[in-house]
Amino acid sequence: MSLFRLDSSIRVDGSVSREVADALENAYVEQHPNATVTRRDLVADPLPNVWPVAAFAGFTPAEQRTDEQRAALAVAAGLADEVLRADAVVVATPLYNFGVPAHLKAWIDLLITDARFGPGTSPLAGRPVTLVIARGGGYGAGTPREGWDHATPYLVRILADVWGADLTVVEAELTLAPVTPAMAELIPLAEASRAQALEQAAAVGKAHAA
Repeated sequence: MSLFRLDSSIRVDGSVSREVADALENAYVEQHPNATVTRRDLVADPLPNVWPVAAFAGFTPAEQRTDEQRAALAVAAGLADEVLRADAVVVATPLYNFGVPAHLKAWIDLLITDARFGPGTSPLAGRPVTLVIARGGGYGAGTPREGWDHATPYLVRILADVWGADLTVVEAELTLAPVTPAMAELIPLAEASRAQALEQAAAVGKAHAA
């Protein structure tokens, strides 16, 4: 059994997305103590800026590629290998500026330059993938910012619709309430959302390891 985990929060201490991903990972390993867990932290270990090179390399015949293009595609292939070796995948991310963190978008873009992850390939078909997303505010139906979350729909589209994953979404909202005085009255709701996300993540981790 093997789990691939991707983290993209710029915070370590206090990161809710990392905490929820921890709950999933711990439950997975508890079920399979000998499981292999591969982690990639896009903040602690930033990706090289090779996407523009890799993108053009994909349209260049193999025998005409430059050394720089071959090196860029090798980086993409290594990222693809990490994901494809795993029996289950968890992608943990916060919502930044109503969208996807730049470094997570770069990881996706680079993966897509690998032929195995290109359009029409469905490399994760049938594979359990969990998207853990933490949002500082509230974006649910009826809230003032309903529809402002542009990250979750995009990530669902990529993971499930483009790559074919068997996707579960675990969400925690109002994560900024404990540290934002103007949101103090929302702390009970934030705590309830966080607790629910932790519980769901643990259940998903156990299910993925079954």
